[in-house]
Amino acid sequence: MKDFILLFFNVLLTVLGQILFKHGMNMVGRVNSIRDALGKLTQAFLNPYILSGIAIYGFTTLIWLIILSRVKLSVAYPMLSFGYVLSILFSWLLFKESIPKVRIIGALIICIGVYLVAQGES
Repeated sequence: MKDFILLFFNVLLTVLGQILFKHGMNMVGRVNSIRDALGKLTQAFLNPYILSGIAIYGFTTLIWLIILSRVKLSVAYPMLSFGYVLSILFSWLLFKESIPKVRIIGALIICIGVYLVAQGES
């Protein structure tokens, strides 16, 4: 059970990193072309939200290594797809993104799949 809590914590932090990336890029602005990318990406890497997201990703990589030492890859890696479900939820809550019904159905199917993958593991 501790391993699955650690996995969920890892997923939650990964989603937090994505939220920080999105917020940072909302501040930097849209990248419209390859020519535009260099300037915008330079701004992005100076943005504290982007830097925080990168730091969280580094930390989650360390947690991931611990998880891989304890959980089968065939179980651990599919669990990361729960991040898709959380990202949909947080996109709706924090960024006021509209979530079509088909995306909600897809998220429910992911939850069922994660449940099935986890069956028989402890």
